[in-house]
Amino acid sequence: MPKAYSDDLRCKLLEGYEAGAGSLRNLALQFRVSWGFVKKIRKQQLATGQKERPVQKRHGRKSRIDAAMQEKLRAWLREQPDLTEAELRERLARLGVRVVKSRVGQVLRQMGLRRKKIAAGKRARPRRKPQAA
Repeated sequence: MPKAYSDDLRCKLLEGYEAGAGSLRNLALQFRVSWGFVKKIRKQQLATGQKERPVQKRHGRKSRIDAAMQEKLRAWLREQPDLTEAELRERLARLGVRVVKSRVGQVLRQMGLRRKKIAAGKRARPRRKPQAA
């Protein structure tokens, strides 16, 4: 993905236009940027009054697992470290926080925690011994 143009370039271009150094189309050629980019930043400047890039907004919905729920997850894992993601998801559901299967794992990775992927019934089974021939 291409990098964004610097705020310095945006400011110089818009200041040049305001000083009457040329039309937006001529400044686009002079600064070697596209005409569409120049139109976009001028429109943003007129809307916000700022020459710098506007702050990027977060896309999508806020996570249902907020800081308080993350602390709950940490506490549950301190009490019982061998909980699976499915069991953690069930506990969250009991608190009224419904999430998709993969979200618990994503949140745990963001928190720097890793989980086992074995089911509850298979946890305590002894190892099988190889059969003699």
